[in-house]
Amino acid sequence: MSEPNTQDGPSITEAEVAKVAKLARLSLSSEELDRFTHQLADILGHAADMEAFDLDDVEPMARPIPLANVMRADEPATPLDRAEVLASAPVVEDHQFRVPPSFGEES
Repeated sequence: MSEPNTQDGPSITEAEVAKVAKLARLSLSSEELDRFTHQLADILGHAADMEAFDLDDVEPMARPIPLANVMRADEPATPLDRAEVLASAPVVEDHQFRVPPSFGEES
């Protein structure tokens, strides 16, 4: 078993990864154990880097960009002329749009 090659910061050993894998009932090959040990060490190192930032003046947030409603206000307006709208339809039946059947109905 080789130890992860990490610099300063938290590290994790293959024995710890093997223990977690055993608790999770995962069977890891020696190559997987080595790879996951290094990946987890990298993740822990990145987390340690994040902890090093001074975030005391940063407000907690759920998303980096504030949400904005892109919908227009729902205001009543003059409706379109029915005959004019139906005149642009490819097929009209009984003063309504005729659409293709969607559930195997005969047309």
